[in-house]
Amino acid sequence: MLDEHLEELERLTHTAGGEVSSVLRQRIDSPNPRYFIGEGKARELKDLLRDTGGNLVIFDEELTPAQGKNLEDLLGVRVLDRPELILDIFATRARSREAKLQVELAQLEYLLPRLRRMWSHLSRIRGGIGLRGPGETQLETDRRLIGTQISDLKAKLRDVAKARAVQRKAREGEFRAALVGYTNAGKSSLLKALSGSDLFVEDRLFATLDSATRMVDLGSGHQALVTDTVGFIRKLPHHLIASFRSTLEEAREADLLLHVIDASDPDWEEHREVVHQVLDELELTQRPQLLVFNKIDRLTHGEEDGLRERVRNTDRTPAVFLSAHRTETLHKVRDAMKARLRAGLQHLVVSVPAGDGETMATLHREGEVVSQQSNGSQVEVEARIPASLRGRLEQRPGIRILAAP
Repeated sequence: MLDEHLEELERLTHTAGGEVSSVLRQRIDSPNPRYFIGEGKARELKDLLRDTGGNLVIFDEELTPAQGKNLEDLLGVRVLDRPELILDIFATRARSREAKLQVELAQLEYLLPRLRRMWSHLSRIRGGIGLRGPGETQLETDRRLIGTQISDLKAKLRDVAKARAVQRKAREGEFRAALVGYTNAGKSSLLKALSGSDLFVEDRLFATLDSATRMVDLGSGHQALVTDTVGFIRKLPHHLIASFRSTLEEAREADLLLHVIDASDPDWEEHREVVHQVLDELELTQRPQLLVFNKIDRLTHGEEDGLRERVRNTDRTPAVFLSAHRTETLHKVRDAMKARLRAGLQHLVVSVPAGDGETMATLHREGEVVSQQSNGSQVEVEARIPASLRGRLEQRPGIRILAAP
């Protein structure tokens, strides 16, 4: 388990543009309050830095502000913990205005209790703004400045959240699904394959941070709006979860969560649990879920059979097995979404004035017409329709809703 965690830390380091020169391990019952690791191991780390010429140390755990400062004083190089490394990666990956605001807010909230050892980092964020106030120390000035920036960013994100709410309101009545999962599980590749649209895809951790929503044809006249969300990872900084909450509201509003899992990853079960923990923190565990085991093209037939058996014996959540790179397997997730969509439809007979072509077109476009029969001035349409469409139809003059036969 330790080796897998450190391998992931190495991948994070490469994603951030660093090169790993050496790895140091220590098993401890509880963190040392001064250095997190033992004092002897800390001095061994100092010797290792001298021998390798390393100029940065990254810990796989979160350090307290005091531990970070003590380590930097001892080692004479920059010290990062896992949360700060992830924050730095997010800062380089953010593209949209919303993502940049979210990452900056998370960075500042992480930075605030660590000001004493991070002056150079602060000056980059601050951009040289903020002069020393009368009677204030520089540290007090910087804390006040960051507090003001945090308040300003939260206000801007509230405005973005309101705009998102308006967009979601306009999409009411559409069947919506959200892709969630561990980073690099292939969510963006799957959305690209399902929708046929051009999306940025890269085989790296946190390749994309910006959520994307695309229309997906499910067949039989049905469609779904599918949204890609930010990938999760173990020990994801709490500041990031809070900052990206508005983006993840798309998952809260979804009719179905598509939990994408890298079937070829030997740690998929641990990754699945990490995603469950984040969903629980976001109060999303009660949303209907479908497990989507992606990348089965990387498995042998025997490995795939073993995976199916293991999932069948350990998880009651419905599951499908596919590859985003094999179009012949994509019908599995489309069919699962269509079944969920149809399960939420109401079977009714709608009596429509014979000349109301708009309502007839709406029933065919948004519902599933079973039959229709002309009865003089009225047309009786037997159909399965979403509850939101029924509400709209009931407000139209001349429309009557009848029980299905």
